[in-house]
Amino acid sequence: MNLLIVSSTKAEIEPFLKENIDADILITGVGIPATVFHLTKKLLQKKYDLAIQAGVAGTFNDRFKLSEVVLIKQDTFADLGIEENGKLYSLFDKGFIDENDFPYTGGWLVNNHSIFEKNALPVAKGITVNKIGNDHFQNKILSDKFAAGIESMEGAAFHYVCLQQQINFLQLRSVSNHVGERDKSKWELKNAIDHLNEQLLKIIKKI
Repeated sequence: MNLLIVSSTKAEIEPFLKENIDADILITGVGIPATVFHLTKKLLQKKYDLAIQAGVAGTFNDRFKLSEVVLIKQDTFADLGIEENGKLYSLFDKGFIDENDFPYTGGWLVNNHSIFEKNALPVAKGITVNKIGNDHFQNKILSDKFAAGIESMEGAAFHYVCLQQQINFLQLRSVSNHVGERDKSKWELKNAIDHLNEQLLKIIKKI
């Protein structure tokens, strides 16, 4: 199997890199533009059977505990739109894009990989943003609008490219913090990374 492991930073998959796993590694850099560019370039160079994006993320609610690992079923670009009078409108809301224009399904970038039916990990809905911060009003707008559990800065870009290139993919996230909490002494970054890599290895061994 030609397997590609994708992460925004080397630190997030450092434990995995120490293992003797037959897989290509792509460190894209942080954010949507870097992910789209480097992942597209990589997929045009070689055909992969599966791409797995592994990284940490924030959670909007208490459904997911800190350092818990989840699979992202669907993701979208949450701040790609228009904000008016304290309300956020997506490009779908305003008619710029049809919510079912490929690769979107109902405005979401949905992963229909069979692993979601046979894996014990929790399944989550994610959103992807260009910036993260401690503005509670902005975070509430996003939470209310999308009813998502997980926030990252690369997930939707990964889904978008993989769907466009018609490659099987998985987005694996470990919760390092609550959205809006910028005091990193309250994060569980190390545990999140350890658990992320443990689950990444388990998934690869089952494939």
